Amino acid sequence: MRAVVYRGPNQVEVTEVPDPGVQEPTDAIVRITTTNICGSDLHMYEGRTNVEEGKVLGHENMGVVEEVGPAVSRVKVGDRVSVPFNIACGTCRNCLHGWTSYCTRTNPTEGMDGAAYGYASMGPYDGGQAEYLRVPFADVNLLELPEGTEHENDFTMLSDIFPTGWHGAAMAGVSPGDDVAVFGAGPVGLMAAHSALIMGAARVFVADKEPDRLRLAESIGATGIDVSAGSAVEQIMEHTQGRGTDCGVEAVGYQAHDPSGEEHPELVLDNLVETVRSTGGIGVVGVYMPQDPGAVTEQAQQGRIPFQFGTLFSKGQHLGTGQAPVMRYNRQLRDLIIAGRARPSFIVSHELPLDDAADGYQRFDAREDGWTKVLLRPAELGAA
Repeated sequence: MRAVVYRGPNQVEVTEVPDPGVQEPTDAIVRITTTNICGSDLHMYEGRTNVEEGKVLGHENMGVVEEVGPAVSRVKVGDRVSVPFNIACGTCRNCLHGWTSYCTRTNPTEGMDGAAYGYASMGPYDGGQAEYLRVPFADVNLLELPEGTEHENDFTMLSDIFPTGWHGAAMAGVSPGDDVAVFGAGPVGLMAAHSALIMGAARVFVADKEPDRLRLAESIGATGIDVSAGSAVEQIMEHTQGRGTDCGVEAVGYQAHDPSGEEHPELVLDNLVETVRSTGGIGVVGVYMPQDPGAVTEQAQQGRIPFQFGTLFSKGQHLGTGQAPVMRYNRQLRDLIIAGRARPSFIVSHELPLDDAADGYQRFDAREDGWTKVLLRPAELGAA
């Protein structure tokens, strides 16, 4: 089959790889209809992780079940499904408590709980930027979708970024009537803003420097904060008459940088501690790594990010972190889409054949104007 394979920093290739097969009785094989390029894929693409060359990438996947193992009883061949990026066993202590993003059985990497498709340090699993994908523990992990092709661009967000944005808002403690600050208007930040508004937030301020992303934030009723025009903290404080927001979401991660492009891994954390009022909550869903050899400081290379923890403590703020347990949210979010209450597809900018993935990666990574979310379609033929 054809698949997107990592070849080194700033290099991916669409090439032939072996078809996946059923390896365990609980497996299923899914024919991929849509797979997305995620902002966190860019950490690998830029060489800022330890992902190995030859890895098939892609953790935002959906499609149709083509084959099931003999122990699969709930999922059937022909089912249209969303594939959560978490690979969960469903029976370990963390899974039973709803923390499927920290499954203790599926990732053999020492010191790492939680597995994912096609991602650095998240286990030996191939990704779904390909024609087919093997799904372990299929009865646990697959979410059934309505038959047909309706809502394809909305449902494809259920594998990761919509639940991740919702998780950020949930960890922040968004309540009806709240003012919310979201730092980062990439796909996850936009999903966090969308989620906060669905949860009943009165106002959502979305801070970024890219005009196309700020326009998207404003298209759903959020207030764009252009960080290139001055301090985001000062702008949000002015909007809130100096009170600050009730809570906030960090949707940038360890490669945070100022408008000039200089990296400051603590920048967004500091801004949120200043922006959120005392006793407010902060949800961190931007990716941070235990080690980052490409970081600008020795501490950051070791995964140590000094930020204003003393101020966070003195303000009585609470901080939630980590990857989203997708299955905690995806069924409800699916039904919000079906009911017309959620429309995460508003961020989709480009729909490309799988063969054009390398171009999609390059343009998305370059933050070219208008390239906000790229979907790949394995069944479509590329320009070549």
